Amino acid sequence: MEGKTTIKYLQNYIMSKDYNPKAAKDYFLKLSEEVGELSRAIRKVSLRSQSETVKETIDEEIWDVMYYCIALANCYGIDLEQTIKDKEAINNLKYNTNIKFEESK
Repeated sequence: MEGKTTIKYLQNYIMSKDYNPKAAKDYFLKLSEEVGELSRAIRKVSLRSQSETVKETIDEEIWDVMYYCIALANCYGIDLEQTIKDKEAINNLKYNTNIKFEESK
């Protein structure tokens, strides 16, 4: 898996630097704020190019949204890798996609 960032790694990384289960509501409020910033970036269609920084781009805002989603999952002890597998099984039945979620990919 060299060169790949796993969900488990991201959960552990965020937990090691930003973990406060008592602040779950604050994480949610920050998530809401970041979704608004993502909306603004999408309206501007501001993607970063090779020569630009990530600041105030769709790229940055998507990471910020993911960060707070993961921080919230950590607050509630949610194993996102397992949740993804479980929820995809439900979605594949519900929407009859016939596309199997392969966890090793």
